[in-house]
Amino acid sequence: MKRLSRLLPDRFILFLLSAVALASFFPAQGQALVVVQWITNLAVALLFFLHGARLSREAIVAGATHWRLHTTIFTVTFVLFPMLGLAFKPLLQPLVTPELYTGVMFLCCLPATVQSAIALTSMARGNIPAAVCSASASSLIGIFITPLLVGLVVAQAAEAHISFDAVGKIMLQLLLPFVLGQIARRWIGAWVQRKKAMLKFVDQGSILLVVYVAFSEAVTGGLWRDTPIPAILGLVVVCVVILAAALLISVLLGKLFKFNTADRITLLFCGSKKSLASGVPMAQVLFAGSAVGAVVLPLMLFHQIQLMVCSVLASRYAKRPMDPAEELEHA
Repeated sequence: MKRLSRLLPDRFILFLLSAVALASFFPAQGQALVVVQWITNLAVALLFFLHGARLSREAIVAGATHWRLHTTIFTVTFVLFPMLGLAFKPLLQPLVTPELYTGVMFLCCLPATVQSAIALTSMARGNIPAAVCSASASSLIGIFITPLLVGLVVAQAAEAHISFDAVGKIMLQLLLPFVLGQIARRWIGAWVQRKKAMLKFVDQGSILLVVYVAFSEAVTGGLWRDTPIPAILGLVVVCVVILAAALLISVLLGKLFKFNTADRITLLFCGSKKSLASGVPMAQVLFAGSAVGAVVLPLMLFHQIQLMVCSVLASRYAKRPMDPAEELEHA
């Protein structure tokens, strides 16, 4: 019976599958979607506030100045992914239409997603300060680098006009709550340290909300309706192959550079994620006048797959025994 229980998915994975099923059959639309998005934003802001209250300033400084880790993450995000898209093109493009593979190359050029990358790093007990710095910086840097990469690796890309709206959203939703949490740490820091179950609930709850909202938007945007089933199946294979290659190489790089376990987790989740929030508005500008839907569809599907796969990995990492340094931190 115990051996059988190991083969069954844990409770969080079942919750994830339920969120995907709920979004597929009952996607949030119209005003309901707006309400759910607000709830998701508030949950993510609460997550960052609590982490700001929990983390010491010494830990934040150490995370921000960990240049070897940040350089490796940015290399995976902005160099490795485009190389994988180009290297796999002869093998994978026959599985989808040329327009869809253009979308695959576009997603390879995007920055990392912020909220879920940090939430997953937290859930897996990775280096949270480094994840906050790296994921936020990736999103900001991507505003400038992504259009250049698209111009280099995607022939159809047009001249882009950069919007700085994403910068303000990142500051308001992520960095501001984190800073407020740091300010409040002197009063509530010890209380937050004792409420480990609450942090876990907020971590996992925010991921479930992100999955439901992202999948709702994908479904209402025509994820199942506008694309032939063979093309969707081929696109699933393409996304899985590229994500698997990125995850595998991230693990190998973590070992090669002799990062500790927490840093390897941060590299895995911050380096392998691609931002749907940044990608959709960029696609509308970079591919104006062309089939934006075909360009965005690979990103929508990849986004769901990366959330599911990385959530499973984070759940597995969370079950590992604590090392002495972690036991001291969580004491």
